[in-house]
Amino acid sequence: MESKNYGHQHPLLLLLNEDQLLVVANCSRCGEVVSTPCFSCAEKCGFYLHKVCADAPFELNHPFHLDHPLLLTKNPGYPTEYYCNFCGKDDDNFVYHCSCELDFHIKCALFTFNIAENNLKELEHVSLQHPLISTENGDSKCFVCWEPLAKYTHFSPDCGFNLHEKCAKLPFKLNHGCHRKHPFVLQLNSQLLSCKICGETCREGLGVVYGCSPCKLAVHIECVSATLDLVVEDKSHEHPFNLFPRRSSFICDACGTEGICAAYICCTCKIMVHKNCTLLPRIIKSKWHDHRLFHKYFLPDEFRSSDCTICHDEVDPEHGSYCCSHCNITFHVHCVTEDKDSYSIVSLENEDEMPNESSISVIERNDAGEATKIKHFKHMHNLMLSPFVGGYENSCHGCMLPISDPFYYCSECGFCLHKACAELPKMMNVWHHDCQEPLALISDKVFKCEECWDVSNAFAYECCGCERKTCLRCVNALSPGARTCLKHEHPLFFYRGHEGKCNACGQPTDGVLRCKDCNFELHIECFSLPITARHKCDEHLLSLTDHDDNSYSKSHHCDICEESRDPNCWFYHCATCDTSAHVDCVLGKYPFLKLGSIYEETGHPHPLTIVKKKYYYPDCDKCSKPCEDVALECSKSQCKYIVHWNCVTPRSLQF
Repeated sequence: MESKNYGHQHPLLLLLNEDQLLVVANCSRCGEVVSTPCFSCAEKCGFYLHKVCADAPFELNHPFHLDHPLLLTKNPGYPTEYYCNFCGKDDDNFVYHCSCELDFHIKCALFTFNIAENNLKELEHVSLQHPLISTENGDSKCFVCWEPLAKYTHFSPDCGFNLHEKCAKLPFKLNHGCHRKHPFVLQLNSQLLSCKICGETCREGLGVVYGCSPCKLAVHIECVSATLDLVVEDKSHEHPFNLFPRRSSFICDACGTEGICAAYICCTCKIMVHKNCTLLPRIIKSKWHDHRLFHKYFLPDEFRSSDCTICHDEVDPEHGSYCCSHCNITFHVHCVTEDKDSYSIVSLENEDEMPNESSISVIERNDAGEATKIKHFKHMHNLMLSPFVGGYENSCHGCMLPISDPFYYCSECGFCLHKACAELPKMMNVWHHDCQEPLALISDKVFKCEECWDVSNAFAYECCGCERKTCLRCVNALSPGARTCLKHEHPLFFYRGHEGKCNACGQPTDGVLRCKDCNFELHIECFSLPITARHKCDEHLLSLTDHDDNSYSKSHHCDICEESRDPNCWFYHCATCDTSAHVDCVLGKYPFLKLGSIYEETGHPHPLTIVKKKYYYPDCDKCSKPCEDVALECSKSQCKYIVHWNCVTPRSLQF
């Protein structure tokens, strides 16, 4: 039977029986293996369509997304793949797309449409499975509530959907006592609103919730129907909490966020909280801070003007937060507990804290108690505190940035460390590393930093579990708290996931050091740029400059590569010679490799020294091209072996 061609160049045949389908092929719209009924190209060019995909309307007004119609399209405007907001999977097949960045696979859209309209007859091609699913099949989850299917009857369509019977019969609209203005409607939580009953953030992009679009409210399906306890015992609070179902909104005294119903109150202390907040741990140990953090319903006077160490917004002293008993710092409850892997619960208040073992042992102190002579566990000689001020051209062997006061130096071999780099602990936990293992301070290993991707062989912190490494520049820049920048008058704070534009390089940002007072932000790697640098193009030190005051357009070029230069981007400049150059041209590909150090993992019989050729360029023994930048030179004077860095090092250590 012939049919219209659905945009295909050849006529299509409708196949109704499996014996007519002689090949295994994929549907050209949904990408899955076709089964009858389906359409097949009469010219046998490999074009197939499920009948349900062929009959899918080009415009769909979906009950789960009432704001705009969804349009069937092959290319929703993304550079590569798209992400289905229902099942969470991505590929490059046809999709129902909305301009507000909402996408559905064809089958996801039709499946959820039939559920929302309660058209369960459309699912009759799937039998209702009566046997209980064993708990061993824990990976299967319901495509509505995203809870495990174990111990529930469910639909199991051929297309891979699983559905609790109870979820298939959910009412599309319902009235609830916690929100009497409008009915709740079953919908996708595309705005990622937190549940107004339990206070938890709804699952990102997966499953559906009951929501009120005019009021921008969302509640979990399970929270709407949950039976509430009349009394809740809270181990971290001395009195029990009693249920107080109220119809108006309230601010939870435990976490400081809004709730709309199911409040629990302590009449003795006159506090009102979400039910989930009665379970908040009293003491936690967080990756964000070295000391234990205590939950407080009301902040003491010394914390009254504090900002959250994570989001940097003000912490309301009249509502719950976590604070450190040693330091005047506070955290919003949701900020510090959002990532379950970033903190652990301390069970006993008198439990000893794990001390951070120092990297130095103090040999001598001055009258003010300052350490003037130390022994660092990563260096063989004693280090002295420098009595000088300014004028240094060496780099810190820890972070590879130019030396500035105060710093420690070795009088025997020229080794030096910033005071802050020397005092870093041997082991630490950091919030920006996902692994649960601590990080250990290492040195003299060539590595690529997991944060800035620079190659270095200076000090780093290596995870004891996954062995990924982070350079000291990134560890320091990402440490919680304010950072100062010589190119900006206000302190900078790190913001996760902030989208903007870096003031140094002009490139888009996603996680930056940012000023709260003005529109100034920097990538981590731009924040850590050396303030001064040397290059053979000029006999003087070049200084990092943030703005070109010269309006003459011909001056806006790089004196190294001779290409044009953006006057609004940072560059290196010599005021004496009027030399200007791109940051990358001055620093080169490997600015944080310690020249003169040994690199042995090359297969050459002798140790190789890391060098950077400036004036004469011997040919590489591997590729025969001149060694103009970082190279490896044999440390034996009688051996003339020299190779490019990229010719012998692993790809993971190359620019």
